[in-house]
Amino acid sequence: MELEEGDVVLCTVERIQKTIVFVKVHGYKKDSKELEGSIITSEIAPGRIRNIRDYVVPNKKIVCKILRISGDRIDLSLRRVTKKEQKEVMDEYNQEKSYISIIKSIIGEKIKDIVKKIEKKQRVYDFIEEAKENPKELGRLIGTEDTNKVLKIINTQKTRKSIIKKDFELSSFKPEGIKLIKEILKNVKGAKIKYVSAGKYNIIKEAEDLKKADQKMTEILENISKKAKKLGLEFEIKTK
Repeated sequence: MELEEGDVVLCTVERIQKTIVFVKVHGYKKDSKELEGSIITSEIAPGRIRNIRDYVVPNKKIVCKILRISGDRIDLSLRRVTKKEQKEVMDEYNQEKSYISIIKSIIGEKIKDIVKKIEKKQRVYDFIEEAKENPKELGRLIGTEDTNKVLKIINTQKTRKSIIKKDFELSSFKPEGIKLIKEILKNVKGAKIKYVSAGKYNIIKEAEDLKKADQKMTEILENISKKAKKLGLEFEIKTK
């Protein structure tokens, strides 16, 4: 999987040279070496930074956003990452470690070579997530029998669900406004709508995969917006 501008990635601080922080991008390699990126001081944190080491030190894992990609050069930002994005990336990293540990319990020290082979194409986390639906590639690497053992353990794990919540306003000055609003909201599938106060609501979705859940939430809200516009209702997503 190729990196793109705007992607949020896990990095390990490698070294600090004056006002530039150099990092290794976890899970993405070129010629068997992890990709390297850099962060300038103004992208470390908002405001004036007196000591860059108050924010980053060598070997520390940090979550960064890709600003630009030019050839082998990757410009990153630490300050533009939201808490939600940071949590999502760290959750995936911890889950990846769990996946590797499970595979190691089945195939032993061969896990090192397997991880290297996987990382030539994509992150281990993404590879195993795909293997849950289509285990063929994992089977080619470790054999069908061991693949079945690995997936059996993974599928019996209790995955902690995360909750995504967004606030929105939906209102109308039409005589039949309340009826129209109820009509729109009762047809929402895949998430819970909670009434807060006059014209104010929040939408809640529980999910194991935050990325997919966020995409679904966006689709639901876009659908509400289209229906509201068609019926002449006022709709607005509130940001905190």
